[in-house]
Amino acid sequence: MSPATSPPLRRDSLRMLVASGGQPLQLSALAELPQLLDPGDVLVVNDAATLPASLPAQVAGQTCELRLLGPGDASGRFICVLFGAGSWRVPTEHRGSPPRLHVGDTIDVGHPPQQPAEVVAVDPDSPRLVEVRFALHGPALWEFLYTHGRAIQYAYLARRFDLDAFQTIYARRPWAAEMPSAGRGLSWALLEQLATRGIHVVRLTHAAGLSSTGDPDLDARLPLPERFEIPQPVVDAIVRARANDNRVIAVGTTVVRALEGSVRLFGELRAGTGTTDFRLSPTTDLRVVDSILTGMHGEGESHFELLGAFAPSSQLRAIWDLAAAHNYRCHEFGDLSLILRSNHIHPQTHKQTLRK
Repeated sequence: MSPATSPPLRRDSLRMLVASGGQPLQLSALAELPQLLDPGDVLVVNDAATLPASLPAQVAGQTCELRLLGPGDASGRFICVLFGAGSWRVPTEHRGSPPRLHVGDTIDVGHPPQQPAEVVAVDPDSPRLVEVRFALHGPALWEFLYTHGRAIQYAYLARRFDLDAFQTIYARRPWAAEMPSAGRGLSWALLEQLATRGIHVVRLTHAAGLSSTGDPDLDARLPLPERFEIPQPVVDAIVRARANDNRVIAVGTTVVRALEGSVRLFGELRAGTGTTDFRLSPTTDLRVVDSILTGMHGEGESHFELLGAFAPSSQLRAIWDLAAAHNYRCHEFGDLSLILRSNHIHPQTHKQTLRK
């Protein structure tokens, strides 16, 4: 399947392939989403805005790239991945290794004028995974990041795109290293149609991390711990849906990680903020979400493994093969698949684990 190399002219013009239980796969379009869901269903989106997470940097005169993994703290500390020389046009796996850093070293970040970032921690297993502390903090730091940073993007794209191209329409706080792309195609008109049909659209925030680090060993650890915040209306909507045997549809795997991560962190679905390293897999016992709207992912990709929580690998391969045969496109600007209520989900179990 070929990647989408640029954003579509209309967000909601994407095609969609629908897998619903044991029914035959259905070629569809994102514009038909309201008709494919039932009144009372809950659609959960991730409203994290995409950070200008790609920053030019220098270490001892050597050109590098610093990629933020998510939002920093009030003191200006960020978890980051450092890349060697090269631009987004070079496939991540072909990027050179960065210089080895030690606690106390300084990274000069940005185009001139640069700002220093002190290395305060280095991961013992992957030296390109570091924690830095910027000399700036507060509004001055955010002004610097938005002046010097760009959206993270990959070599399959046709050209460099502005940060706005990597935002959903409902993006709010700058928490995401990369766009929660499953929701990019949702337009205001489509959201209004969903609401008119009685489908509840609710928002949480999850700090979506990197999809590739250039280090195979570090890639195998993804996703790294990520911050989330679940508002009370999300919990209330899901509890009501479960009481009426309606579906909870996650828009992207970041939503799944937030909701299912909350249950595993607190023992129940709870409003509030937390950090999760929850990873989906074919053996995951989903306790909150039973359906997902997601991009196109083929065998061998990390997301293919994650989607095994919603459908068997044979069905996921069939989705990919049918979509490829009809020239669907993949990656963040590409087409979508809708996997509805897998047969190994038991709504009664959900009711018992939502709240104690």
